[in-house]
Amino acid sequence: MLESSQGLFVLVVALAVGFGVVNGWNDAANAIATVVGTRVLSPRNAVILATITNLAGAATGTAVAKTIGKGILLPEALTYPTVIAALLSIIMWGTFTTRYGLPISLTHGFVAGLAGAGIALFGTEAVVWSVMLKIILWVVIAPVLGFVIGFVFMICLSRIFRRTRPTRIRRVFSGLQTASAAFVAYAHGLNDGQMPVGIITAAMVIYTRRVDLWDNIPWWIIIASALAISFGTAIGGWRVIRTLGMRVTTLRPIHGFAAESTAASVIELASLWGIPISTTQCISSAIIGVGATRRFSAVRWNIARNIVTTWIATFPLCGGLGYLLALLFKSVL
Repeated sequence: MLESSQGLFVLVVALAVGFGVVNGWNDAANAIATVVGTRVLSPRNAVILATITNLAGAATGTAVAKTIGKGILLPEALTYPTVIAALLSIIMWGTFTTRYGLPISLTHGFVAGLAGAGIALFGTEAVVWSVMLKIILWVVIAPVLGFVIGFVFMICLSRIFRRTRPTRIRRVFSGLQTASAAFVAYAHGLNDGQMPVGIITAAMVIYTRRVDLWDNIPWWIIIASALAISFGTAIGGWRVIRTLGMRVTTLRPIHGFAAESTAASVIELASLWGIPISTTQCISSAIIGVGATRRFSAVRWNIARNIVTTWIATFPLCGGLGYLLALLFKSVL
């Protein structure tokens, strides 16, 4: 039994690291999409920036990790089969969508997969619905805030700098956008970047039966999770970067600064409350809001529609996958 438990623990850690890589392919790529799209930073320098600031964000707080690891399901429902089913469901969906350059919420995908797996094995009472309700509410709140704040912020910046020469605006906001991109990547680490942290810590709690680990999460978990996300960004995030940074709307440094500052602020707000939200939704909606200030036709609404459709599909698809995989694992694990 011990050897089996050790094997399952290692499997969960490996899948959590794989999830971190997929997170980097998709979610973390959003953090640097605009700064690459405006050509303020080269892809290589943007990845280096994301690596450092993601690690800093992941090391700053653990509120979201605790919500993910012990807030979605009741303790008795958080087992190896439920965690493995949830991880496989989001890795499969995340890999598929990244292949086609579609930004999704890996946070919501994992949450949906975990809830589906918990329901399959322990019934609907296994889910902590009060926490799930908060997460679902922020599925609506976050993009609305991103669009509205991005729209208003961009209008304010346009009026403030309406008499300033375009060359000077570009020079000023090129520097500011580097800072705002770092802010988004930091906020991503503080929120989405804690997903693997919460998963691996939950696996350690299951394996060691030490609930006190939640009060002092080992540093190796935080570092391994951040490095996995950064590695994924470096090797596979370019299709998502092109979609958000270059295809949704035309971005200049001032637009990138407005979108990034908006998205990071919304993510920080949710992180303070320990609510896992989508970096994808925040930065995408902020980019759309900023782009719409010029004229609504400046946004390629067919691409925006595809992004929103993928967001909506993530919950039922990952929930269904988690449910089916958990039933499959029930007899195996």
